[in-house]
Amino acid sequence: MAEDKETVSGVSGRYASALFSLAQESGQTGPVAQSLDKIDALIAANPDLERLVRSPVFSAADQLKALDAILAKDGVTGIAANFVRLVTVKRRLFFLRSMIADYRKLYDASRGLTRAEVTSASALTDDNLAALKDQLKAASGGRDIQLDVKVDPSIIGGLIVKLGSRMVDGSLRTKLNAIRLAMKEVG
Repeated sequence: MAEDKETVSGVSGRYASALFSLAQESGQTGPVAQSLDKIDALIAANPDLERLVRSPVFSAADQLKALDAILAKDGVTGIAANFVRLVTVKRRLFFLRSMIADYRKLYDASRGLTRAEVTSASALTDDNLAALKDQLKAASGGRDIQLDVKVDPSIIGGLIVKLGSRMVDGSLRTKLNAIRLAMKEVG
């Protein structure tokens, strides 16, 4: 567990580690992760909510009132809801998304799971996904891989794969930009 806690640092890491320890003690690591994922998705999908979370202009009381309503409406209760309230009262709400990401890292590490972000120009077939997952599993030392796949037609072709802190950009857009840059240097 000590090595897992070293994967996160700073304010968000300390809060995430404390939350993870509390969730472990109560046997709630999974439900807390699900609730935090729901909160993170809500913030990502709603610019007004993101502004509420990130802006120091709002008082803690106003933030708490709004967040309590949102948490109740979306059924987020227990440890995760109390954590959001604590972070709000402590005026650390602008770190919330980082705290959620750090908690996710700890939770994934505790389950032997590694997340990989994959961006492709078009949807990948099941066979392609399975082959990619096998290659990433081998590259990560045999850890289970969870793929977060995004489609971005602007990369034209190829893949961009991010596994932990490593990223491989094999997109056609990047290759064309490199050729364009090389041609400018020659001319």
